[in-house]
Amino acid sequence: MTGIFTQSPRTTALHAALSRFMDEHVYPNEAALYAQVAAGATRWKPLPLLEELKDKAKAAGLWNLFLPESDQGAGLTNLEYAPLCEVMGRSHWAPEIFNCSAPDTGNMEVLVRYGTPAQQERWLKPLLAGEIRSAFAMTEPAVASSDATNIATTIQRDGDHYVINGRKWWISGANDTRCKIMIVMGKTDPDNADRHRQQSMILVPTDTPGVTVKRPVPVFGYDDAPHGHAEVLFENVRVPVENILLGEGRGFEIAQGRLGPGRIHHCMRLIGASERALELTCQRLSSRVAFGKPIATQGVWHERIAEARIAIEQARLLTLKAAYMMDTVGNKVAKAEIAMIKVVAPNMACKVIDMAIQAHGGGGVSDDFPLAWAYANARTLRLADGPDEVHRAQLGKLELAKYR
Repeated sequence: MTGIFTQSPRTTALHAALSRFMDEHVYPNEAALYAQVAAGATRWKPLPLLEELKDKAKAAGLWNLFLPESDQGAGLTNLEYAPLCEVMGRSHWAPEIFNCSAPDTGNMEVLVRYGTPAQQERWLKPLLAGEIRSAFAMTEPAVASSDATNIATTIQRDGDHYVINGRKWWISGANDTRCKIMIVMGKTDPDNADRHRQQSMILVPTDTPGVTVKRPVPVFGYDDAPHGHAEVLFENVRVPVENILLGEGRGFEIAQGRLGPGRIHHCMRLIGASERALELTCQRLSSRVAFGKPIATQGVWHERIAEARIAIEQARLLTLKAAYMMDTVGNKVAKAEIAMIKVVAPNMACKVIDMAIQAHGGGGVSDDFPLAWAYANARTLRLADGPDEVHRAQLGKLELAKYR
């Protein structure tokens, strides 16, 4: 990378260390980690091997690399973090190993930016230490949650407490026995004329009476244990008023601040997943013979590989531009670039990983290779953190506004 995307010596050193760690500890243990999930007495308890790898990552200084503008993480900018996040995206397990996985990263950023000292002491510190995990409860099954103003969960003041009622789903991490805190979005002022001031966010400990994890929600058949995604019911859940984040009516504001970094992290990881898929494709095509010659010599694959390389490079450059703008002019000014990468990266990854599946034949749709899960994840990210249609609509409005 050159010009504005030249990385600092520190990031270059971290990238080399991270890549070595992946080669030495992550890739060789992927199959064993999946086996531990399958063999566990319960699918939702911590994996012993994963915890061992976390200790090694801490010892190697590869921990909490994601937090910009904070002395509680590595202090890297979004641009500096991008190539590191890309490396982590090459493996299903890697982000958690380095304590850089969603939704914990977004929740930690919320607590850093908007949490009170007491909230940070109780929840941020153990999250940064990797002692607990968390969930972010925003999406609901009964409404079109792509429009966050539709959210129907209620958060009502009752003396020194708030009472929460509602049903959420796709709550990543809620199945995990280590999940101790949820950030819940709901309406404190549903009649406010400003639809963006109706919502608030509040901290809800998972052991609060009335919080029920109803079921894990699979993604294309994957339950993603021990992390997973859940449907969660809140029935007359009472939490102290000091659990509110930033104040009543600030939920939409917090959501916008949280989702910008979350979206770009997803895109960074998808680029890493696509790079690995392309590598696996080239290795597979070079090692297999069909109709008397290596598959790699057959012309159709030259074109497909070339198109994949072009698409990955385009997505990476656009993601780096968005990261640079987030660092220099702020997330709000960079909203068009964030919207663009959120459309481009998942669509690119779906195409590249689909090509890799095709190159692997029957093996591509099995769990012998990381491709089937990677495709399911990439396809899901065309919906998560806002569907393609919402981001395209926003981009269209922003572009037209230039000519008014």
